Amino acid sequence: MKTIITGSSGFVGKNLTAYLNKQDIEVQDLSLRATDWKSHTDKHATGIIHLAGKAHDTANTSSAEEYFKVNRDLTIELFQEFLKSDIKDFFFFSSVKATADTVSGVLKEDHLTDPKTPYGQSKLQAEEYLLSKPIPEGKRVFIIRPCMIHGPGNKGNLNLLYNVVKKGIPYPLAAFDNQRSFLSIDNLNFLIASMLENKGVASGVYNFADDEMLSTTELVRVISVVSGKEPKLLSIPKGIITTIAKVGDLIKFPLNSESVKKLTENYCVSNQKIKNALKIEKMPITAQKGIEKTIKSFIK
Repeated sequence: MKTIITGSSGFVGKNLTAYLNKQDIEVQDLSLRATDWKSHTDKHATGIIHLAGKAHDTANTSSAEEYFKVNRDLTIELFQEFLKSDIKDFFFFSSVKATADTVSGVLKEDHLTDPKTPYGQSKLQAEEYLLSKPIPEGKRVFIIRPCMIHGPGNKGNLNLLYNVVKKGIPYPLAAFDNQRSFLSIDNLNFLIASMLENKGVASGVYNFADDEMLSTTELVRVISVVSGKEPKLLSIPKGIITTIAKVGDLIKFPLNSESVKKLTENYCVSNQKIKNALKIEKMPITAQKGIEKTIKSFIK
């Protein structure tokens, strides 16, 4: 079995490649940056896993055009090559942000799409193109919507929280009881390999997430324990935090309305559809074990 992976040099790509190789699945790296990438595509591979894309720029320095050129247009080109080839499976890594920037309740695959950013909109337009095309007999098309992916070596938002704990800075938002979904790279790898091998999984949109949800306060506790530190949690009344955040907006203080929102908002994602499709009851590792593994890599 051979699988083509775009974006193999990224965090997910490196981990997924290593995992698939251990499952005796050969991986071909495909760089879409090369002008002649079409001639390097193995038309007889088993599947294509399209990871390459322009990630969400939290600093908001990227133009909207960049997102659409990479996340939508390149995906369409690659998908057209897939349709003309003998390749059976096409995996497009979209994002939960393609359907919603904020979530009320638990996000499922049939949620009414309403992305607010060029990143989410570009991913959604790519999804819509893939879903608009008839799938030839014998082929499968998967749209994967992962939530926040983490794992050893990933310097993302968890690393920011880790540095707060490491420096002994008290976490001031313990009064907020939010719930968020995460996705361990171990669980992501398991799901992709299982879908490649299980030909009974039907084409469609699938959310990827760990089974459990955690609050930011719980995250701080886990990070503290793994780091060998006493959790420093401050339950400052929400009204006072809101006032401080508004002041932070004016004086460019780190604790501002945007940072408070990111740390305290709910974003719960259901993974029940993919578990039903694979006929599994639970993911290989729990959300907490995944977080612990990631934090241990920061300490090393």
